[in-house]
Amino acid sequence: MSDALINSLVAAVEARPDDLTLRLHLAELLVAAGRGPEAIGHAAQILAREPGNAAAQQLMARALGGPATTGGATGADGHGDGAAAGGGSAPGVPPQGSPGETPADPAAATPAAGDAVGRSGIDWAAMEEQFGDVVPPRFARADGEPDPVRGHADRAFDVERSTVTLADVGGMTDVKKRLEVSFLGPLRNPKLRTLFGKSLRGGLLLYGPPGCGKTFLARAVAGEMGAAFISLSITDVLNMWIGSSERNLHDLFESARGHAPCVLFLDEIDALGHKRSQLQSSMRTVVNQLLTELDGVDGGNDGVFVLAATNAPWDVDAALRRPGRLDRTVLVLPPDTPARAAILEYHLRDRPVAGIDLDAVAAATDHYSGADLAHLCETAAEYAMRDSIDTGEIRMINQADMLAAAREVRPSTDAWFATARNVAMFANESGAYDDLAAYLKKRKIR
Repeated sequence: MSDALINSLVAAVEARPDDLTLRLHLAELLVAAGRGPEAIGHAAQILAREPGNAAAQQLMARALGGPATTGGATGADGHGDGAAAGGGSAPGVPPQGSPGETPADPAAATPAAGDAVGRSGIDWAAMEEQFGDVVPPRFARADGEPDPVRGHADRAFDVERSTVTLADVGGMTDVKKRLEVSFLGPLRNPKLRTLFGKSLRGGLLLYGPPGCGKTFLARAVAGEMGAAFISLSITDVLNMWIGSSERNLHDLFESARGHAPCVLFLDEIDALGHKRSQLQSSMRTVVNQLLTELDGVDGGNDGVFVLAATNAPWDVDAALRRPGRLDRTVLVLPPDTPARAAILEYHLRDRPVAGIDLDAVAAATDHYSGADLAHLCETAAEYAMRDSIDTGEIRMINQADMLAAAREVRPSTDAWFATARNVAMFANESGAYDDLAAYLKKRKIR
């Protein structure tokens, strides 16, 4: 089978991930080409959407190295395929009863509890051990105990290698300087780090209005360091069973320690580390576990850089922000004028444009976040496309479209600054929001 054909089908499946027929055809070609591990992933995605897909079940068995099961398929005569090609039972094997018929010996028809080899003859425990790094376990044991092959400590997390660096981040000069002093400088200068006794442990809290690039900045830090990157959201942690959320959080930190140097990004930290005085008892234990992991009681957090992001730092538990944890706070503000021009240029790069003055549009979009600017470009493109449909003549996106979009799309940061202003003015006893107060005063935001 030509690798070129398979590569073309891979690209087609990536473009149409929900086309299960196309994905099944690709998986069949991969099995035929001896690329079973790749076929397993595609078969698993089909079965996740259609658990009863007999063709995918047969393909999964073939990819795992077992015999292809018929899954109860019927032949031309309307009867089951049977154990042999002729439709009869194999020698020494009792015939299968019709639906609803009770076997003479139920124990003989069902594998013993805990038996690793099922009716298909496949040793699933051995298969899971062999292909566990390709397809994670999808079923739990009936007794609720951890899987004997892959326990909780082996839980897989998405560990990335970011290709983004700080050079790709527009503006944010003050933020970059702070990151250089806190993380990047000590990492690049081990002798200087030893001289000044600077640990490679660290925690930094990024806060500011939504859509201003906090997540992108965290990826850039990981790319600048050449470190692994793990992003955590609340759905990765919370679980309905008592103790499971705390274990998930511990497993995540263990994974980060095992991949050090690693940037561990805790997005929406206010949801995971909310003030314990405002939480129910079940969530308070999760916050306590997070505090324990940040402390690294066994001294195992060296090389783990914790970056957290939030739109509401005033809702984060005070204990998370004490020295040794998320003790450094950086305000991530909306992009300045040069940064806005760069963001606009980025989002227009693959669109038909003519006669656009980026500096003029940037000057008209004060307080717009990066997400607002992306939406502005989408809106301007819609204007040009609508006119092209109405007139029947294709035209480029022009300056009038951009300015009209700027009038329609309002900055989403205004609501955030309205709340932040009250915090900076009336709840800044410790000086934690001095930089925010200075920005509000400079911009005369009321």
